[in-house]
Amino acid sequence: MSAITLSRSGRALSLSTAAFTVCFAVWTIFSIIGIQIKDQLSLTETQFGLLVGMPVLTGSLVRIVLGVASDRIGGRAVYTLTMLAAAAATFLLSWATTYPQMLLAALGVGIAGGSFAVGVAYVSRFFDGARQGTALGIFGVGNVGAALTKFAAPFVMIAWGWQATAQIWAGALALTAMLFWILSTDDPVTAARRGTRAPLRSLRAEFAPLRNVQVWRFSAYYFFSFGAFVALALWLPHYLIGVYGFDVKTAGMIGAAYSIPASIFRAYGGVLSDRVGARSVMYATFLVSLAATGILALIPGLSVWAFLAVIFVLGFFMSLGKAAVYKHIPTYYPGNVGAVGGLVGMIGGLGGFVLPLLFGWLKDQTGSWSSCFTVLFLLVAACTLWMHLSIRQSRIAPQPV
Repeated sequence: MSAITLSRSGRALSLSTAAFTVCFAVWTIFSIIGIQIKDQLSLTETQFGLLVGMPVLTGSLVRIVLGVASDRIGGRAVYTLTMLAAAAATFLLSWATTYPQMLLAALGVGIAGGSFAVGVAYVSRFFDGARQGTALGIFGVGNVGAALTKFAAPFVMIAWGWQATAQIWAGALALTAMLFWILSTDDPVTAARRGTRAPLRSLRAEFAPLRNVQVWRFSAYYFFSFGAFVALALWLPHYLIGVYGFDVKTAGMIGAAYSIPASIFRAYGGVLSDRVGARSVMYATFLVSLAATGILALIPGLSVWAFLAVIFVLGFFMSLGKAAVYKHIPTYYPGNVGAVGGLVGMIGGLGGFVLPLLFGWLKDQTGSWSSCFTVLFLLVAACTLWMHLSIRQSRIAPQPV
C-alpha cells in the first residue's frame, strides 16, 4: 500500500475518532447539566430519567438512517451535517425554559449519538479487511468523550451555569464539524462514484441485508457488549452508593474510571480481531462475561475490592466484544456497512436506554441489588448459546456465521 494511501487512511481515522469523541461528549451532556435542570424545574425522578435518556434513545434510533445516508452520499458530508445539526440543537437547549422545550431540544442533542454509524461507514472504506478491525476499534475509542464530559462539565457548570455549558459544548462541536470538513477527504468509494457518476443503488438494495437473521444476531451481541456496558456505566455509581455506602463523589469517580479504560481497550479488541479472528474474541468475551455476571449475581457479600476486580474484568472483555462485533460487519457486508452497522448500533444503543430502566424496576420489585447482574447473566447466556448453535449449524450446512 502506498505512502499516500496510508496517509489518507490515517488522516481519515484520526479526524473521525476526534470528531466522534466530541460527539460522544455532547451526547452525554445531560448526565451533568441534567442535575441542575432537575433542581431548576423541580422534576420528578421519572421526568429526570426521561430527560437524561432521551438523547440516548434518539441517538440510537437515527443510526440506521445516518448509516444508509453515509453509504449513499458519503460519510464526509453526512458526518459534517450531523455535527452541525447536533451543535445547533445543543445551543438552542440553552434557551429552553420549560420541560417540553427541554425534551424537544434533547431530541436534537441525541443526533450526536448517531455519528457512530456515520464514522463506521466512513472509516471502513479507507482500510482493507486485514486492518478494518484495528481501525474501527481505534475509532470506537471516541466513547471516552463521555468521561471528558463527566470530568470537565461539572467545573464549567458550577462556574457559569448549565446554559453556558451547553453553549460551550455546542461551540466545540460546531468548530469540530468545520475542521473535519476542511481537513478530511471523501472516502474512496464515494470519490470513485462521483468520478464515474454511477447511479445510486435503490433503497431496497440498501436495506436488503437487514432481512438476514445473522444481522440481528450481531445486533444481539452488541446489545450486550455495548448496551450493557453503557447501562453499567450509568448504574454503577448508584450501585456503589446503595450497596457499599460510597459518597457521590467517590462513586462518580469510580464510574468514570470504569468508562475510560474500557473505552480505550476497544482499540485492542480491534487488533485482536484482526489477529485471531472476531469469532474467537466473541467467544472469550461471552465466556468471561458469563463467569463474571454469574459471580456478581449468585455470590452475595463480595468485598468492595472483589466486586471492583470482577466488574473491571467484565468491562474489559465487553470492550473487546464491542470491537469484535464491528469487525464482522465490513467482512460480511462490505457494500452495506452503513445500513448493517447502523442497525447494530441502534440496537446496542437501545440497550443503553432500556437496561438501566429495567435495573431500576427490578430493584424496586425485588429489593435485590444483584438483580441487574442476573439480567446480564441471562442475556449473555442467550447470546453465547445463539452464537454457538449458529456456528455448529454452519458446519452442517455452510452459511455465513
